[in-house]
Order: sequence, then C-alpha cells, then structure tokens
Amino acid sequence: MSVTIKDVARRANVSVATVSRALNGHQNVAEEVRKRVLSVADQLRYSPHHAARSLSSRRTQTIGVVLPDLYGEFFSELMRGIDHVARERGLHLLVSSYHGHPQEQGAALRAMRGRVDGLLLMSPFLEGQESLADDMPASMPVVLMGSPVAADGPASIGVDNHGGAKAMMEHLLEAGHRSIAFLSGPDDNFDARERLRGYTDALAAAGLEPWVFPGDFDEASGHRAGGALIQAPRRPDAVFAANDMMALGCMFALSQGGVRVPDDIAIAGFDDIPLSRYVHPALTTMRVEIAELGARAIRSLLEPGQETAEGSRLQELLFPELVVRQSSRPRTDTPAAPSTTS
Repeated sequence: MSVTIKDVARRANVSVATVSRALNGHQNVAEEVRKRVLSVADQLRYSPHHAARSLSSRRTQTIGVVLPDLYGEFFSELMRGIDHVARERGLHLLVSSYHGHPQEQGAALRAMRGRVDGLLLMSPFLEGQESLADDMPASMPVVLMGSPVAADGPASIGVDNHGGAKAMMEHLLEAGHRSIAFLSGPDDNFDARERLRGYTDALAAAGLEPWVFPGDFDEASGHRAGGALIQAPRRPDAVFAANDMMALGCMFALSQGGVRVPDDIAIAGFDDIPLSRYVHPALTTMRVEIAELGARAIRSLLEPGQETAEGSRLQELLFPELVVRQSSRPRTDTPAAPSTTS
C-alpha cells in the first residue's frame, strides 16, 4: 500500500495542511515543525505527486476571502482592513459570500481552489464546522475570522464576545439598571451564542433573571423587538443588543412609540460600527476594531509564525473596548457608580 499525506500527518502529529505547506516550502510553518515533517516523510519514503506539487507551487498573487455576507457596515469595515493590507503587499482579492447559508459555504470554498494563494474565512456557524476541512484545499494556508475553532484547526483571530458582553453588563448594572433585556443574534451563530452567554453569566452573578428577545443581527429584528417592548405589560430599564444594527433598529422603534432613550429605557450595542456614534442619542457599545480584525487576519496569513513549535495553530482573541455614550445614561432614581464617557 502506498504512503499518503495523511500517513505523514498522523506520524508527525500535525494536520494534513501543515504537511503540505512544509513540503511545498511555504513560509508560514515553524522551522522545528518543518524539520519534523520532512524527517517523517523521508522515513516513510513519501513522494508527493509531481503534478499536484507543481499546481500548488504556482502563485496567483491573489487572496481569497469568504464571508457569510457582504451587506452592512460590519463587513464593509472588515473588508476595508483586509484590502488595505492587500494593497500594501501588491495583492489582489477574490471575495465571495455564502449569503448566510451554511450549506452554501462549501461551494464558495471549493470555488477558490486553484485561484488563490491563501484564504481568509469567516464561518461563525456552530453547525457543520467538522466539514470545513473537507472543503478547504489542503495545501493552502487558511486563517479563520470570528469562528469556533479546534486546537488542531487553522490559525484564527476573533473577538472575546463572552468577555465583552460581561463588560457591557457590568456597565449597565453599575449605572443602576436591574431589569435588562437582551436582543440575541441567530441561534446557530458562534458570536451570538457567546454574547448571550456573557449576558446570562453577568445576570446570574448579580442574582437577576434574563429577559431574551430573538434577533437576527439586522435592523429589522431589532425594530421588531422594540415594538414588542412597547406592547409588553412591563418594560425593562435597559436593552442590550447583541450587535449595533439591532440596537439601532430597536432605538428607532422605541422612538416611534414615544419611548425616550435613555430617559425611559437605556440601550447598548456591540461592535461600534461607524453609524453608532452619529445617531441620536449616540449609542453605547463594545468597540470591536473591525478593520483591524481584518488587517490582522490577512497579516497572519501572509507572515510566518502561525504555528507553535508543537505544531498547533495560533489562535488570537481581541478584547473589545467599552465605549460609553448618551444612550446608556445612569438611572437618576437609583444610586450608580460613575462611568467614563468616550
């Protein structure tokens, strides 16, 4: 039986993608890992197919970017950061979206094969992660953005959504709010699930009950939640939306219903999209440096050092910054700790 690349990966205790990169001379492999892979390949007398090696060694000077969507300020900012670094390096971008449908993700990834030198992928869906390896080209360097990852998976860069949500909740609690509703994101979305977990953990620590409205990370679902709040028998002190788009939609619905923000209900979001600082009142949020997230992802793809000496892929989490604006002014009828306005 002939030796395969999977045999080499298993013996060297690294991924198939790592073996391919090491054998093809890619720079983003730690030297110790490269030596181990070459040694194992020599011991097993593994010989890559010449045509396959020739194909993978070609350079297109193009980076592939696969995103769940292209609509909205978040993705616009993300692409701005990626494009800035690509232009600095004289590279082209091939961008594809699977329109929020996880089942179309594989088709978008397979369409990149042979057309790009590396791949940036945002795959926030909790289901179907195990099939990613089958859809991604084994010989291509990949960096995940904002995705649930395994220890032996591709390099990744994301946001500490759980910690950020807890920080926002601590701010709202310190401002005197005790009844805090949460506008959640899609159930199958990793970022949304982590932000919900941060919200519920903070309430549990304060001995308070959660109050969750469904959402879909868009303005329309935030607007629907705002309408439901107006019709509810009781109203919360504050609303924390899992992203800014829902927060803005909710704020608009409350304004239409004659509910004052923040006098009647405080509102906060997550992401700090550019629009959040220009609405009235300006939106309190957790600032994610979205363009920087994209820039760091593509730099991680292009520069060496993605792997540790043990062969595991590097994973980086960015902690968002609390930005306090007018939409979450402290309650005047409850003592509250002072907070810093940004």
